[in-house]
Amino acid sequence: MVILLRKRDLMLSGVLCCFVLCFAAILWNGRAVPVFAAGEGKPVIVVVDPGHGGEDGGAVSSDGVKESDLNLAVSLRLYDLLRFAGQPSVLTRSEDVSICDEGLGTIRQRKVSDLKNRVALVNGLESAVMISIHQNSLPSSAATHGAQAFCNRQEGADALAEAIQIALNSGINAGNEKNPCRIPNDIYLMKNITAPGVLVECGFLSNSLETEQLQTPFYQLRLAAAIAAGYLSCGLDAE
Repeated sequence: MVILLRKRDLMLSGVLCCFVLCFAAILWNGRAVPVFAAGEGKPVIVVVDPGHGGEDGGAVSSDGVKESDLNLAVSLRLYDLLRFAGQPSVLTRSEDVSICDEGLGTIRQRKVSDLKNRVALVNGLESAVMISIHQNSLPSSAATHGAQAFCNRQEGADALAEAIQIALNSGINAGNEKNPCRIPNDIYLMKNITAPGVLVECGFLSNSLETEQLQTPFYQLRLAAAIAAGYLSCGLDAE
């Protein structure tokens, strides 16, 4: 029992240190962008969205690592960190499932229903921000690696993606810094939500070394801490 408690304490200490260091790096750089300033509105709710799930595994590495599993692992850590910081947050899924309606016959119908239900969840909240967690893959360039933030076209999304990218560059991409980008308009989820949305591609499953890193709890914590710190640097309350 003592050993278990010590392991748990060490893990908690690691989470807190990682989170504090990422957040401190952003503040030290002096590049925090106030997107969601305090005001009269209701507090923002962050919708943490682990992409894919259930029979939709998303991208798969050459040795069978599924994107959906990694998305969930990072998202659960991000959700816990945001709540630890006092940020109201919800998950679109908390286990390896599709959130589609019941009774649908084909895989395509279930995937469409899953996406529509995610959109409905976000759009049903009065003051929401979505952070959707994914993994990338580029088999034609196995050396390509790193984490990158993509945003939709809602007001505030560009600055939020920039803040998250700054944190990712500080905590994850040292020597391989990337720029945030607008997401293509044919991505259903990000096109149809009415809230600011950022999709984070945490790494490349086509890169074997990065795939190994992405499976480790500590690296997942580093990713979650960077994303949380980036978000928190933008402020917490709706205008």
